[in-house]
Amino acid sequence: MAMRKFFSEIKGMKVKDVPAHVKPMVTTSNAKNFIQRALDNYHAKYIQTDSIVPLYHVCFGGMIFSYLVALPEERRHLEHQQHAKEHAH
Repeated sequence: MAMRKFFSEIKGMKVKDVPAHVKPMVTTSNAKNFIQRALDNYHAKYIQTDSIVPLYHVCFGGMIFSYLVALPEERRHLEHQQHAKEHAH
């Protein structure tokens, strides 16, 4: 609902006017309130209901994080392989 309200507010604006409209909304207190509400909703939806979904979130999040951490090394390795192939011929 909040996104629908926000989009209806900026619907008729010019693109250069949008940052001036959004800037007062982006404050540290608003960010803290947003994060707190999100954590409260997550707790109510998954933790208090004894759901297994948080375990899935941790597992898949760990897999994604480890992939992203290893990605630069893998790219360097593949680039080195490609470079070696080019010089082998």
